[in-house]
Amino acid sequence: MQNSAPGRSPDRPPARGRGRPRGFDREAALGQAMRLFWRKGFTATSISDLTQAMGIGSPSLYAAFGSKEALYAEALRHYGERYEASVWANFAAADTARAAVEALLMDSAAALTGSSGGEEPRGCMVTLSAAGSEGPAELGALVCAARARGFDRVVARLERAAAEGEIGPAADVACLARFVMTVQGGMSLQARDGANRTELEAVARQAMRGWDAGVAAAGTGACRAGPHQG
Repeated sequence: MQNSAPGRSPDRPPARGRGRPRGFDREAALGQAMRLFWRKGFTATSISDLTQAMGIGSPSLYAAFGSKEALYAEALRHYGERYEASVWANFAAADTARAAVEALLMDSAAALTGSSGGEEPRGCMVTLSAAGSEGPAELGALVCAARARGFDRVVARLERAAAEGEIGPAADVACLARFVMTVQGGMSLQARDGANRTELEAVARQAMRGWDAGVAAAGTGACRAGPHQG
């Protein structure tokens, strides 16, 4: 923020510097930045784009958030806090691993296509982010860590299912988890390109048929780790 200019008349109120308006709502401004990054990506979003969307000047943006990079990191956190439950809550509450995976994919079909209401961009901000390849390495690490948390959740749920006997001991849990997350990631790209909820729900149902076949094949070792597994 800029200081008031020296030598002003004592009868005149101090001039307001460009930037943060009275009643600045940091959370609302952060939400606008999040949507812009979500829609355009880190590199394609300029400071001018951000200040226009957030309704503040660049001095106030830097004063409130530090830098474009720090704002993106905070927007990524805000995205997780705001939208995580819409995709993962039913997954966590499901009684079986199969029901959990089905809930994850069906809820993703709704969330990724904006079917829950609002004016959010289509697709997943984390999945679609290219910050790791087009921005600072630190932001890429944050995005990769966010993606990894989803994979780790699925792995943990499938390990529990294996321990409880829901899936066979021969099942490669990492193989199944990567299958699930690959489907979800593809759904995000399809949503960004215009696929609707009904179309993505059909994808989810097809994926569950693949899940059933994979779990059944686990008894024969068909989904075991191989030398080329990532």
